[in-house]
Amino acid sequence: MTSSSSVTLSQALLARAISHSNSTSDRVSLSSLPSFSGLKSTSSAAASVKLARVPRRRLSRPVRAAAVETLDKTTETSLVEKSVNTIRFLAIDAVEKANSGHPGLPMGCAPMGHILYDEIMRYNPKNPYWFNRDRFVLSAGHGCMLQYALLHLAGYDSVKEEDLKGFRQWGSKTPGHPENFETPGVEVTTGPLGQGIANAVGLALAEKHLAARFNKPDSEIVDHYTYCILGDGCQMEGISNEAASLAGHWGLGKLIAFYDDNHISIDGDTEIAFTENVDARYEALGWHVLWVKNGNTGYDEIRAAIKEAKAVTDKPTLIKVTTTIGFGSPNKANSYSVHGAALGAKEVDATRQNLGWPYEPFHVPEDVKSHWSRHTPEGAALEAEWNAKFAEYEKKYAEEAAELKSIITGELPAGWEKALPTYTPEVPADATRNLSQANLNALAPVLPGLIGGSADLASSNMTLMKMFGDFQKGTPEERNIRFGVREHAMGAISNGISLHSPGFIPYCATFFVFTDYMRNAIRLSALAESRVIYVMTHDSIGLGEDGPTHQPIEHLASFRAMPNILMLRPADGNETAGSYKVAVENKKRPSILALSRQKLPNLAGTSVEGVATGGYIVSDNSTGNKPDVILIGTGSELEIAYKAGEELRKEGKAVRVVSFVSWELFEDQSDAYKESVLPAAVTARVSIEAGSTFGWHKIIGTKGKAIGIDRFGASAPAPIIYKEYGITVEAVIAAAKEVC
Repeated sequence: MTSSSSVTLSQALLARAISHSNSTSDRVSLSSLPSFSGLKSTSSAAASVKLARVPRRRLSRPVRAAAVETLDKTTETSLVEKSVNTIRFLAIDAVEKANSGHPGLPMGCAPMGHILYDEIMRYNPKNPYWFNRDRFVLSAGHGCMLQYALLHLAGYDSVKEEDLKGFRQWGSKTPGHPENFETPGVEVTTGPLGQGIANAVGLALAEKHLAARFNKPDSEIVDHYTYCILGDGCQMEGISNEAASLAGHWGLGKLIAFYDDNHISIDGDTEIAFTENVDARYEALGWHVLWVKNGNTGYDEIRAAIKEAKAVTDKPTLIKVTTTIGFGSPNKANSYSVHGAALGAKEVDATRQNLGWPYEPFHVPEDVKSHWSRHTPEGAALEAEWNAKFAEYEKKYAEEAAELKSIITGELPAGWEKALPTYTPEVPADATRNLSQANLNALAPVLPGLIGGSADLASSNMTLMKMFGDFQKGTPEERNIRFGVREHAMGAISNGISLHSPGFIPYCATFFVFTDYMRNAIRLSALAESRVIYVMTHDSIGLGEDGPTHQPIEHLASFRAMPNILMLRPADGNETAGSYKVAVENKKRPSILALSRQKLPNLAGTSVEGVATGGYIVSDNSTGNKPDVILIGTGSELEIAYKAGEELRKEGKAVRVVSFVSWELFEDQSDAYKESVLPAAVTARVSIEAGSTFGWHKIIGTKGKAIGIDRFGASAPAPIIYKEYGITVEAVIAAAKEVC
C-alpha cells in the first residue's frame, strides 16, 4: 500500500461515518494531515470543592443527601477543575432544558471522563471511525450527557452546541441513551444496564485477536485500549458477571473498566439490595482491581490508577472509583433524587453558586475551549502516523494487509459467495444444523472477519470452524470462541465484536429456545445495526425427547415482530447457503438462522437466490398465475407442504408451493414480485409451520388456514409429536380442500 492508499483507507471509514449518520456535516479532507505530535498531559492541583465519602449506612438509618461544603472563593480554580466543571454544567444545563435525563452520573464522573478524553485516549475527532483509536463505552448509558459533553469539548462534529441544547429532542444527535447509529463518536448502543460492559469485552476481544493475528515484530499495527464506565446497576445485572468472567479468562489486558462506586440507585442507597464485595468478585474472576478512594477531586489518583492498569498486560483492570452522585449539588448530591431527574431551577442556581460557576447555560469558557482544541490537530497527526505505518506494513506484508483492510473497511473479498456449497435432491438428507457447519467451514477461509462460537453447545450447534483453533488467552489469533454457558453475554460480546470494525462478521450459537436468555442483546443488535449471525439450532418440536422446556413455539413470531432483524428458517442445503449469503451481505441487520436437529431432504426447486427474496415458488403446476391453492411452508415443514402439493396434484388440483424462508426479505420486495408469488386473487392459502400461528393471517388472509402449534410441546420422539400435533401431510391436504 502506498501512502496515498492509506489515506484512501481513512476516507473509506469517513464515508462510513457519513452514511451512518446520514449527514454531510462530518465531511473532512484528509489530503493534508499534520505531522505527528504526542498528546499532552495536564496536571492539576487538588480541587477546592470537598465532599467526603459518606460511608455505607445501616438499613435502620434513613438515606439522606449529604451537604456539600461551600466553595472557598479565595481558592483559584485550576484549568483541569474548570474543565471538569464545564462537563458537569453542560450536563446539568442539557438535562434542565430537556426537563428530562440523568444529571447525577455526569456530575460525579466528570473527573474520570475529563482525564480519559483529555489526557489518556487516542482518537481523531474529525474521523470518529479511525481504526486504531481507543474505544470508550458508557455502560451506564443513562448518564449519556457525560459522553456528549466530552465529545463536544473534544471537537466531534456530531455534537455541536445546538445538539446539546436539543438533548432528548426529536432529530437531535443527543438521544436519551448513547446510540452508535445516531452519534458518530459513540461506539455502541447502551442503556439496558450491563450491556455496555459486555460490549466492551467484545471490543477488547476484537483488538486482542487482530493484534495477535496481524502485528509483526517490526510493526505493531493494532494497538488500542477499550475503556468503560459502569455503575452499580450494571454490576447488579447478571450479564456483567458473565462478561467479566470471560474477560478474566481471556486475559484482556487492554480492557480498563471504571466502576462508578457511588452507592446510589433509583430506589435509594444500594445497601438496601447490593452489599457484596465487588472488588473480591472481580479478583476471583481474574481481574486486576484498583480503588480510587476520591473520585471527586483525586485527579492524580485516577491518573495513577490508569498508569498501573496499563502496566498489567495479562489481565483486564477494574478501577473502582468512589464518587458522589450529583457532586456539587448542595441539597441533592449523594441521593437518589439526582439520579434520574433535572435538578430544578433553584438547585441549578445553588449548584452554580456552590461550584463558583458564573456562566450562562451551555457556556464553554475560552480557556477550556482553547485547551481542548488541540485534540483536532493531534488526532489528525495520530491518524497520519498510523496511516504511514500501515503503508509500510502493506509493503512488507501484502497478504496480511489485504485481510486486515477487509476487516477495517468492511469490503468483502471479490467472489466470496462462490465458496457457498450447492445441493441437489440426490444429496442425502441432513439436518440444517449440519448444513450450517458446512457453510461456516466453506466461508471461513474466504471471509477474514468471520469469527464466533457457541454457548457450550458447539458439538450440538455444529459451529466449529475446523481449520482454526480456539481463541484463548494464549492463542488469541484463533477464531473459534468458547463462550461457555453464558448466552446473554455471548450476544452482547458479539455486538461489541461487530461494532469494532465493519468487516467483522461474528456469529454465536445456542438452542433456539435459549434466545430467551439473550433477547435483550439480540434486540440491541437490531437497534444498533450490528451484523451478528445468530445460529440457533433445535428450532422446533422436531428436537423431540428433550420436551417442552427445549422446544421453541412462540420464538419465530416474536423475532418476526422485532424491527431490523432477519428471521431466516431454511428448509434444506440450498436455503441454508442462501441464508448465510443474506446474513453476510446485510451489513446493518443481524440475522437469526433457525436450524433443525432432524434430517431434512434437499428439495427440487429450492435455491440460494430464492432465499434473497424471502418467499419464492419451489413447485407449481398452475398457469396464468392462478393456482387453485397456495401451500406455504418454512424450514422442516416445507417438505410437508411439498409432499401435500404432489398429492393434491394427483387429484387434479393446480397447486403452488411457496417457501417462506424470511418474512422480512419478502416485505422488501416490490409489489409486482409479491403479486407473482402470492396473487391477491388467490385467497385459498394454507401455511404450515411447527410454531405459533400468530401473524400468519397477514400472509394467508382471512380465508386461509394456518397449521401450527399454539400450545407447548411434549417429550417424545419427533415423528410422534408431529403426528399428535397435526403437523402432517394429511392435515395440509385436508386444509387445502377446506379452503378451495
